[in-house]
Amino acid sequence: MKELTAKELQQLSEHGLSKEQVFRQLEIFKNGIPHVQLERPATLLNGILSFTVQQEKERIETFEKSLKNVHVTKFVPASGAATRMFKSLFSFVEGYKPYRETIREYSERSDDVSIKELFENQQLLPFYELLEGLEAEADASESDAFFERVKAMLDPEKMNFASYPKGLLPFHKYQDHVATAFEEHLKEGMMYARSGDKVDIHFTISSQHLEKFRAAFKEAEEHLAKTDKVDFDISYSYQRPSTDTVAVAMDNEPFKNNDGSLLFRPGGHGALIENLDELDSDIIFIKNIDNVVVPGLADEVAKHKKILAGHLLNVQEKTFEYAKLIDDSELNGDQMQEIKTFLEEELNVRFLDKYFGFSIAEQIEILKDKINRPIRICGMVKNEGEPGGGPFWIKDQYQHISLQIIESAQVNKNHPEQLKIFQKSTHFNPVDIVCGVKDYKGEKFKLVNFVDPNMGFITEKTKDGRELKALELPGLWNGAMAFWNTIFVEVPLETFNPVKTVNDLLRPSHQVG
Repeated sequence: MKELTAKELQQLSEHGLSKEQVFRQLEIFKNGIPHVQLERPATLLNGILSFTVQQEKERIETFEKSLKNVHVTKFVPASGAATRMFKSLFSFVEGYKPYRETIREYSERSDDVSIKELFENQQLLPFYELLEGLEAEADASESDAFFERVKAMLDPEKMNFASYPKGLLPFHKYQDHVATAFEEHLKEGMMYARSGDKVDIHFTISSQHLEKFRAAFKEAEEHLAKTDKVDFDISYSYQRPSTDTVAVAMDNEPFKNNDGSLLFRPGGHGALIENLDELDSDIIFIKNIDNVVVPGLADEVAKHKKILAGHLLNVQEKTFEYAKLIDDSELNGDQMQEIKTFLEEELNVRFLDKYFGFSIAEQIEILKDKINRPIRICGMVKNEGEPGGGPFWIKDQYQHISLQIIESAQVNKNHPEQLKIFQKSTHFNPVDIVCGVKDYKGEKFKLVNFVDPNMGFITEKTKDGRELKALELPGLWNGAMAFWNTIFVEVPLETFNPVKTVNDLLRPSHQVG
């Protein structure tokens, strides 16, 4: 790349980026991001834990007893717009022939069964009553009336659902009101992110939606106050401009907008590691905005959150004891072996063969480094065809083996052995994570120091009709947590109920009563 112009340097300054950062990003585009090297899938008893009923009960008790002494926060990424939820509906509005065909005919012609399913079950949508008042002409068929309703859903002058933050869309229909995903997260937070009467929840949102979220909170608080006296501590943050990444044309040269300026794009959800880093809590639950349930399933969800958190506290207690022992004592051989065994068996840490070739002082430094890390307990669901990354043992460029959550795009599908390992995966990641982010002294780890910058993504996009390549930062639960100590625990499928498409709102898990 040529030297930056004064205008481009001003752009960098506005984003809080340095020249060095941008040049590093351009190098990544030119060199590409290597695929991960899968060793084997993480499976039950080989990277994924499963608890007995008694063990679950003990962990729930551990968590509930700790609530007086630990600060718990629920962290919800909620900045995404709902555009992808309505992707098939945009195609339907563009391709349907009103007054000339039926929904069945369109569905068969376009090979889109989701439209037929939505048409036949539209009364189950939480916002159906809003749509009923948007009828077509008096002589319109049921198919054409449905077409007009869908158009109204997407019309910027009417309901404009596709441009809404997903968290503020109607999700669940109650007798007296319709609840958004945002409101359901408040309810869920009351069940496990609560100390006494206080519930602490942090949402990452787009800055332009702040007032909408504040208004939604006031409305939701009225409904929740009828059932429980609780003090919500709701906070918000935005994805920082300094986490934006420069885009390039297909020749890897910086992509220029029509006015000649550089194009910067948001760095993806991996940028939120900086937002997570700002929270000063002992335990942080992470869950996506669209993964909520109706009351009939909420108890099961909360139960497994508590199990994960209880296990975190158990493991943390031992971790802190050993970390303090390393700092305070002259370790003997038995103690060193005990700590190493704990790291291997409880925290899934793997040591290189050459570890035993190091001096005693060097081995102790390795143990100290391995044990003084943030800890994440990740729920894993049996793979039954749902989308999402999966749990794998991988080997990095330095031959270190670790447990990671790996996305499909990170795997070399053209390599037969890698493809075979990938296809043997038994579980997937529902983004059900409990984080311990402090050391034994109560001091917070600097989370950005545990990111693997080599685990980002390069994707292809378009702007103004021109193709470009965009760089996404290492995902929040992928490369952004690559150097955390990681534990995977099996959780039931019932705890995972995301709304990726509007049709997902038809599922029983999103029907009240």
